Amino acid sequence: MPGGIRVERRLGNPRWVAFVVPVVALIVAAIVTAAVLAASGHQPLQVYQQIYQAGFTANGALSRTFVYATPLLFTGLAAAVAFRMKVWNIGGEGQLYAGAIGAAGVGLALHTWPGPLVIIAMVIGGALAGALWAAIPGLLRAYLRTNEILTSLMLNYVAGLLLYYLIYDSTSYWRDMTSASAKVFPTGKSIEASAFWPQLSFGAALVVPMGFGLGIVVALGIWTVTRTSPTGFAMSVIGESPGAATYAGMRTKRTIAGVMLASGAFAGIGGASQIGDFGHTLDPRGLQQAGYGYTGIVVAALGRYNPLAVVIVSFLIGALTNAGFALQGPDFPSGLVGVIEGIILFSVLAGEALSRYRISLRRSPRTADTAPGTPVGEVVAP
Repeated sequence: MPGGIRVERRLGNPRWVAFVVPVVALIVAAIVTAAVLAASGHQPLQVYQQIYQAGFTANGALSRTFVYATPLLFTGLAAAVAFRMKVWNIGGEGQLYAGAIGAAGVGLALHTWPGPLVIIAMVIGGALAGALWAAIPGLLRAYLRTNEILTSLMLNYVAGLLLYYLIYDSTSYWRDMTSASAKVFPTGKSIEASAFWPQLSFGAALVVPMGFGLGIVVALGIWTVTRTSPTGFAMSVIGESPGAATYAGMRTKRTIAGVMLASGAFAGIGGASQIGDFGHTLDPRGLQQAGYGYTGIVVAALGRYNPLAVVIVSFLIGALTNAGFALQGPDFPSGLVGVIEGIILFSVLAGEALSRYRISLRRSPRTADTAPGTPVGEVVAP
C-alpha cells in the first residue's frame, strides 16, 4: 500500500479548542505581520503602538472606530447567518447598496413625518430592499439549484451600476436637481435633519452611532434563534446534512430561501445605517470604495460565524481600518493595511481548518519489514 498524506475530519474537540485556536492564530498573525513590516522597512513594535493609538486611545479614535465598525457588523452578520447553514451569500455588498437605496428613498419620501417614525421606516425600508435583492440568488438556489456564489456575486456589480445610474446617469428621485453645486457635479438629495439617526454620546471622547447598537440587538436575536428555536435546529441540520434534513421532513427549500432573505435584510440595514448615521445622502462612490460587503465576509470568518463574536471582530477590524487611514502616508501605503488584514484572515482560517481536520501520514511498508508469505500492506510487528 503506497504511503502519503491523508486529511481526516476530527470527530470531536474539547471545548477549550474553540478559545485557544483563535488566540494562537492571532499570535501567529502578529509574528508574520511583524516580519512583513520589518521587511518593508518599518519597526513592528512602533507600528503596533501606532495602530493601537490610532484605533483606540487617540483623541476621537474610538468614535471613528465605531463609524467603520458599524457597516462591518451588519455585513458580517449577513455573511455569518448564511454561512452557518453553508449557504454562501457573497452578495452582502450589493445588498448593502440596495438597503442604502431603499432607506434613502424612504427618508426622502417621508420627510414630513415625525423623525422617530421616519427612522423606523428607514430601517424597515433598508431591510426590505436588502432582502429583496438577496431573494434573487436565494430562490434560484433553493428551487433551481443555481450556485448562489456566482449569482450573488454578479448581483453586486448590478447593484453598483444601479447606484451610479440613480445619481450620475438619470434624473431619478434620489438625485438632487435643484442646488447650484448639483448642476456642476451630480449628487444625491440629503434627508432632513429630523431623519438623522440619534447617537449615544459619552462625553466628547466617545460617540456611538445608533446603527452599532441596533447591530448588537440583531446579533443577540440571531444568537437566540440559532441556539434555542426550531428554526435554528433546522438550519444546523440542513447545513450539516441536507439529505438527512429532507428525509426528516424539514422544509429545506423554504429554510434556504428564508435564510438568504434574512441575510440580505441584515446587510440592507447596514446600508440604511450609512444613510441615517453617517452620509445622509446616497453616495455611490463612497459606498463602493469602502467595500464593506466583502470585508464583512472576513469579519464573519474571523468570528467563526458566531453572531456575538462578529460584534467583537467587527469592532477590532473597524479599529484596524481606522488606524490604517490614520497611518497612510508616503512611508506607509494603504495596501499594507490590506496585507495585515489578509494575514489575520489566513491565520485564523488555517487554525479553524486544523481544529476541524487532522493530517495523518501513512508510511509505505518496506520489503525488509514484511515476512515471507505475509500479504502486501501488512507490517509484521518486531
